[in-house]
Amino acid sequence: MKISTKGRYALRVLVDLAEHGTKKNVSIREIAERQRISDKYLEGIVARLSAAGYVKSVRGKYGGYRLSMEPKDYTVYDILRAAEDSIALVACLEDEVNQCPRSKTCMTLPLWEHMQAQFKEYMEKLTLQDVLDKKFDVSDDSEDDEEAHSAEGKTADETATDDTSADVIGKSTPA
Repeated sequence: MKISTKGRYALRVLVDLAEHGTKKNVSIREIAERQRISDKYLEGIVARLSAAGYVKSVRGKYGGYRLSMEPKDYTVYDILRAAEDSIALVACLEDEVNQCPRSKTCMTLPLWEHMQAQFKEYMEKLTLQDVLDKKFDVSDDSEDDEEAHSAEGKTADETATDDTSADVIGKSTPA
């Protein structure tokens, strides 16, 4: 799967609005200039985001766009779904019900379904706020995070002798 410019630009538009549209409405022209994207192309993307309820439009002299929710309330998955025609990893997963005539016998379909589920799960955990904060570790296991952070500042010798760190590294030392 390749995320198209629609998906990438939609995310960039929302990041731009989160950064510049908290106190005022932002025009498409301003976004286009900052992001170096054609305003005509942005109009189509913003129309999709507006239809999804992600941006509010205000007409008039001080008109423009702004976020309709807080950045923490947008997931990257939902943004991509609003912007892209499809976010399926493979064509046979594009429809809700698999239309592929080989779906019952396909040996690789379970792999694609698993990968699609993992992609969706990860992207549903990432928020627009995470993108703004450049925080992409969305693991649920806080104990592993604490152990990983405590092992970060150690030398290789300290890490090799510490059993807790060996668990984090996956005990990769030979037995």
